Amino acid sequence: MSGFLKWLFGRSGGAQPRRRPQRRGPELGPQELARRLAMPLRELESVRPTYRSFQIPKRSGGRRTIMVPDDRLKSLQRRILRRVLARLKSHPAATGFERGHSIVTNALPHVGKDVVIRMDLKDFFGSTSAERVNEYFMSIGWSEEAAKLLTRLVTHEGALPQGAPTSPRLSNLVNGRLDARLEGLAQKRGVSYSRYADDIVFSGAAGGEKGRINDLIHAAKMIIADEGYVVHVHKKLRISRRHDRQVVTGLVVNEKVNLPREVRRRLRAVEHHLKTGKEATLTAQQLAGWKALQSMIVTQSATE
Repeated sequence: MSGFLKWLFGRSGGAQPRRRPQRRGPELGPQELARRLAMPLRELESVRPTYRSFQIPKRSGGRRTIMVPDDRLKSLQRRILRRVLARLKSHPAATGFERGHSIVTNALPHVGKDVVIRMDLKDFFGSTSAERVNEYFMSIGWSEEAAKLLTRLVTHEGALPQGAPTSPRLSNLVNGRLDARLEGLAQKRGVSYSRYADDIVFSGAAGGEKGRINDLIHAAKMIIADEGYVVHVHKKLRISRRHDRQVVTGLVVNEKVNLPREVRRRLRAVEHHLKTGKEATLTAQQLAGWKALQSMIVTQSATE
């Protein structure tokens, strides 16, 4: 192995072949799954997943396809979420869709850093394959038959459907290895790492070398590709230095976590308009939501 690759990956080397998951303890079969979901096994096995699709515009342009399960399946997926997935642990660096975490806790590790590097994963849910979901269920103790049944109930057309209640939590659980590898990479480089859904962030000291930043990005891309994802390499790869406005999950982190200045100004104007009876671009209820976010920023920042 060349000196560069040793520096890039450490002793572990580069991309590793995916190994069959190792089960922990006795297998949990379909009957146990039915018991946990409080429904007869025959009824559980009779569910035929059905979805309807629609599209919504993306902030960055283009359209996003949302797959919505029918009412029966959605109810069952919510039960799976509560009774099968809720107590399972995801990696601490995964802050999206996790209890006790928010866009604020995702931004906090990156406050006051010389450089903030943001990466965005293409088609995050659609790239999280049913095969990997099945492997995960088997790795936590479900039998092959039970894992196959679970996977059929929470995936669609070979991947996690964006729109299913179970998909956000599963995207974190399944990607424990991705987060562990990227966290390990960050620790070797002396930088911070967090992931909010498809939004990956590294931050740290500049080190005086542009090459070190490029090497970090290259190493991260190789790990991400090995785990089945692709990074947006044009508009959504951002490198921000101290003299730039550094933004993480929509929040400015140059000196402290805060809403962007133009958003704060707009909220003050809206509040004034509502108080004086003028026409405003937000309703009182919408303004209250933004105020709650501002309060959460202050509260969660103070606890760190």
